[in-house]
Amino acid sequence: MSRSTALKKSPIQSVSNADHKGIYIVSPSSAVAEEKVLTRGVQRLEKMGFKVVLDRDVLARDQRFAGTDSQRLAVFDRAVKQKLPIVMASRGGYGVTRLLPHLNWAALANSGKRFVGQSDFTAFNLALLAKTGLVSYAGPTVCYDFGAAKTEILTTEIFGEVMRGELEILSFESEKADPIDCRGILWGGNLAMITALIGTPFMPKIKGGILFVEDVGEHPYRVERMLNQLAQAGILGKQKALILGGFTEYKLAEHDRGYDLNAAIEFIKQTVKIPVIPGLPYGHTPMKVTLPIGAKVGVATEDGIAHIVLDEHLDEM
Repeated sequence: MSRSTALKKSPIQSVSNADHKGIYIVSPSSAVAEEKVLTRGVQRLEKMGFKVVLDRDVLARDQRFAGTDSQRLAVFDRAVKQKLPIVMASRGGYGVTRLLPHLNWAALANSGKRFVGQSDFTAFNLALLAKTGLVSYAGPTVCYDFGAAKTEILTTEIFGEVMRGELEILSFESEKADPIDCRGILWGGNLAMITALIGTPFMPKIKGGILFVEDVGEHPYRVERMLNQLAQAGILGKQKALILGGFTEYKLAEHDRGYDLNAAIEFIKQTVKIPVIPGLPYGHTPMKVTLPIGAKVGVATEDGIAHIVLDEHLDEM
């Protein structure tokens, strides 16, 4: 994957050299499985130049969750009151959707924090957009990415560049991409979490957007079913493009008889008829980019390469 960087400030959120360097780590979903993995992730973030502070309940546990619902709600209250600018999830799992009706959206909107996470955290990313219009980030988590036995260098570098406001363009190989040159609101994340928000007040109402999706452990027919649900709910057809990230850790069965992820995507393309761009390096994969959910971006494809333009001067496109 290639990327283009620039010295000027990010269009998404003005970031000075001083105010990007602090990360407050929270556990709003499943419990951290191994403390040593969290510790390793913290050490690597510190080596990148970030000041890191752990929420006091980051290692809490209640059944499968990182503490009771009340404990995990209090995490967000502390996150908006503390001084560090970046709030990052320790991991995903399950639990955020329980909290959405009870979060203080006004306080979150006024906090000026940059929230970062993936997987289950998608529910928070999208609810924050729906309730406040605030941009947040789909990106690495402390345990899965920074705490891994071996880190993926582009994952860490791109995260740092986005947080410093240096990244203008993300480019990636996409041999089967449909031709497109457009702009719109970038939104999405984990497909299962997106579909879980349909019909709730936490689903953003976006027309003419650019939707990106990924998932893990979901057979292609489930991926098709969820995309079809988005289509039948009148959401998918209103987007300018669908960008496909990683779909990992599933097994095909003998009775699939040739039905695979490509077949599922082809059905969706024929049904919805919007441009589809595969190959986004994002998902439950070692390599993942950091993406601004709720920001206006440009998307263009040419010669097997797709570009996501994060620059604010999109009128020049």
